Amino acid sequence: PRMREAVSMRGSRIGRVGWLVIVGTGLWGMGCRGHSGQQALSLAQEALPVVFTDATQEAGIRFLHNNGANGEKWLPETMGSGCVFFDYNNDGWPDLYLVNGRDWTEEELRRGGTKRRVPPKGRTTGKLFRNRGDGTFEDVTQQAGLDVEMFGMGCAAGDYDNDGDEDLYVTALGRNFLFRNNGDGTFTEVAKAMGVEDGGWSTSCAFLDYDRDGDLDLFVCHYVVWSPEGDIWCTLDGKHKSYCTPEKYTGEVSQLFRNDGHRFTRVTREAGLERTGEGKRAQGKSLGVAILDYNDDGWLDIAVANDTEPNYLFHNNGDGTFAEVGISAGIAYSETGVARGAMGIDAADYCRCGKPSLLIGNFSNQMLALYHNQSLKDMPFFVDKAPTSEVGRKSRLYLAFGVFFFDYDNDGWLDFFVANGHIEDDIHAVQNDVYHEQEPLVFRNLGTHRQGGREETVFRFVGEQLGEAMQRRIVGRGAAYADYDLDGDVDILITTNGGPAYLLRNEGGHRHRKLRLELRGHPLCSAIGAKVKVHLGREVQTYMVRSGSSYCSQSELPLTIGLDRAEKVDLLEVIWPDGRVETFPNLAADQRLRIVEGKGIVSQEGFPPPRGEIR
Repeated sequence: PRMREAVSMRGSRIGRVGWLVIVGTGLWGMGCRGHSGQQALSLAQEALPVVFTDATQEAGIRFLHNNGANGEKWLPETMGSGCVFFDYNNDGWPDLYLVNGRDWTEEELRRGGTKRRVPPKGRTTGKLFRNRGDGTFEDVTQQAGLDVEMFGMGCAAGDYDNDGDEDLYVTALGRNFLFRNNGDGTFTEVAKAMGVEDGGWSTSCAFLDYDRDGDLDLFVCHYVVWSPEGDIWCTLDGKHKSYCTPEKYTGEVSQLFRNDGHRFTRVTREAGLERTGEGKRAQGKSLGVAILDYNDDGWLDIAVANDTEPNYLFHNNGDGTFAEVGISAGIAYSETGVARGAMGIDAADYCRCGKPSLLIGNFSNQMLALYHNQSLKDMPFFVDKAPTSEVGRKSRLYLAFGVFFFDYDNDGWLDFFVANGHIEDDIHAVQNDVYHEQEPLVFRNLGTHRQGGREETVFRFVGEQLGEAMQRRIVGRGAAYADYDLDGDVDILITTNGGPAYLLRNEGGHRHRKLRLELRGHPLCSAIGAKVKVHLGREVQTYMVRSGSSYCSQSELPLTIGLDRAEKVDLLEVIWPDGRVETFPNLAADQRLRIVEGKGIVSQEGFPPPRGEIR
């Protein structure tokens, strides 16, 4: 069948010389700490009974994604859109914004040589839901000034003007939107005035202070060159049109905008982001971005997930420029030298190694990528652990979009979540082991074990143990987490293509001890890029406040840190984005802390009792 051929071709192969350079480094199979290890291993405790329940209706989340589908199978219709948790009104409770699409206009249909085949859904916009603090949300889209129609894709939140309120950036097909938070519950759209309206087809985005000048810059992923009249005819069965894979389209270059205070300046070319490490134009067909400091040098780097093109790792040179090192770092291709269909991405220190590794969601029949970071300061190097583990075996048939690391049971080891769903609604007709609707995947981190004389961090699939809501088959796209009910464990929001959003409440994860940290920097208010090191005896957990990640989505900025059974943190280190370090010894567990740069802990309180939990 043609679809099998299309899937096998969804990726390009690296040249033999380039691949031998990677293999020839001799670093395959290094353990977590980079040695065969006499050090005592760290194991996760026995799993707590945790269940995720569908709280969507109870919480008042009324949302239906409009993908514009009109029967023509135009490429944008299959991409879905994302979401972001952010506290827009500074009341301490995570609010929620959901990106939406729209119907194709009569002009667009005419340009595409077709007419309206299905009834229009009417005016559809993104939705802002205010967290009432009682487990429910209120739709405040209209009064907030966010009822703007667009063919939306992704979003990110950050305080770009350092006025103390989180602003919202939304990407879309055609142009993007920057909604400045007015501090009174309303937003003003200022993208054109601020120089970030952009154009083309934008997808995921992230705020970061790449030049460490104290304000947030903006990175925007771009996908492919597309228009109604330029949509390409593809087929699965030789008769009927299907959604084309991106190999058929020309890629667009992702963009970097530097914040100059009064407005943003496009600096993609001068920052070195227009070219790959091989000198080619960086038309990556990009769908996901993760901000990280992979070599712990204090400068934020950018990892980009590309669809059928090699993934990028932009190394920050510390002088306003980047060098693309994806191939030499080992994240550009699969272990067999194929550029996969990458969608979502996240970065985190899942092994307590002190450096962030990468999780990337890929097309079906390609499995997830779990790139373990073994870099030195002057040599980036990652090894994909998925092919030789349960991660690869379990994820092979799934088409993964939104991905993120999170500690769902608060045992102090970062687990990860994957939202799945195919792009073709009739894929099962040509591949009987692949489905359009797919259940999410959750892998629990079992800690560090010795395997074959090396230390390895082990993940085990646990989705079937987490309740019926985690086994529902959906056409998943965006995904984000937040502790929306402030009970001490993180909950999940999943978006679907052409369907509802789902809010999954974590019931049970709070039983382990934890800390919730809200950081406020000075001058960088959002504290995006700040690192936190949590010392528990000889063990150190490392976290970063980050924007972006997942697929077209962003999780909340405050950190929920699992402490397992520890009653206190021996030492909490905060490394602020400007490099300043503050330390806080002997912190009792089970607290919510607000820390302001230069002022220390300005508020601390316990967690409210959980509401309506299944015991």
